[in-house]
Amino acid sequence: MREIVFQILAERPGQLNAQADSLPIQICAPTLEELHHEAREALIDHLGPAHSTYRVRIRRGLGSAGSAIRPVRRPATPCR
Repeated sequence: MREIVFQILAERPGQLNAQADSLPIQICAPTLEELHHEAREALIDHLGPAHSTYRVRIRRGLGSAGSAIRPVRRPATPCR
């Protein structure tokens, strides 16, 4: 099984924004649980049936949580 890592780019109360490390996918959601669900949905949209061969991981960053969070770039498509 392959793995795709979503790195959290910005974290504000009620909104998390993340970017896939190896694919051009950006997602956002209000909670970590919903972010994981959005990641799975984005993989289904992007990869089709092959999405089932990927395991999703969400990372807040290396070191302390505050130091690795970077400002989010505008996504190509707005977050749902």
